[in-house]
Amino acid sequence: MPDQHDDILRDWRENAARNEDRNFRFLRSLRMAPSERRVDALAGALHQEAFAAIDCTRCANCCKTMKPALIEADLKRISRHLKLSREAFISTYLETDPEEGGYRMRALPCPFLAGDGRCSIYEHRPKACREFPHTDKKGFSWRTYMHADNTLSCPGVYRIVQEMRIRRGRF
Repeated sequence: MPDQHDDILRDWRENAARNEDRNFRFLRSLRMAPSERRVDALAGALHQEAFAAIDCTRCANCCKTMKPALIEADLKRISRHLKLSREAFISTYLETDPEEGGYRMRALPCPFLAGDGRCSIYEHRPKACREFPHTDKKGFSWRTYMHADNTLSCPGVYRIVQEMRIRRGRF
């Protein structure tokens, strides 16, 4: 019998693209909410609910479809862990990020995604991976574009946005 996790992933696969415009419009409307703090509190609570039901290692779609940016501290930490020079790490795994500058992972899926859906450098992973999907941070309503994009990449974000729409009467 499928568990809640399977139902969430199935709903996301079937509906995320279809609801993309509606979700974007809803997320944009949150900028006009009377209390940013209440939006953040709701997003934080829904984040906890969503990721209590979703096992990221059974999905790992972010690792399969997204190229995280790396900051200098990531370069140092990961190259040290891999026992590579900074330059060797960059030339082996990274490319220049044309939008943001700096570096991002070159390959998809991420070269550090193991066959069991787990990150093989988890304790040393990039900051962008540590903080993904950014739904439990202050200022939720000001990351409209990010959250809208992430509804297509992450079933947890999709679920959070759908629940917010329901609870705010915008479904």
